[in-house]
Amino acid sequence: MQRTATDKATETARHLAQDTLEGAENAVQATRAFANESLDQAESRVRHLRREIDPGIDELAARAQDLATRSINYCADTTARARRQFGQAAEATSRYVAEQPGKSLLIAAAAGAALATAVVYASRARR
Repeated sequence: MQRTATDKATETARHLAQDTLEGAENAVQATRAFANESLDQAESRVRHLRREIDPGIDELAARAQDLATRSINYCADTTARARRQFGQAAEATSRYVAEQPGKSLLIAAAAGAALATAVVYASRARR
């Protein structure tokens, strides 16, 4: 049986299509392998960066915690100091009033008059 030119062309086209398909499959496999390798390398780099960054983040968090603790302690100390100073001022004022009631009354009256005068001038200045 003699093969016709059409049969030969069909067979050649089939072989060519098969070869093309195998080439495409090989290209897909190679691309997949390359993508997997690239992803593995990227994952390795991310892990490496994390190992380098995590101690830095921990150190920054510890510094922030230390700063917050020192700030809280400073505020507490400042508040206690202010309370002592106000207490001392109130005690000194009470002692002065008890020792000098006449002078205290005159000073209070003069301060009240000065404040009233200031309020009157301020209200006139607005008009």
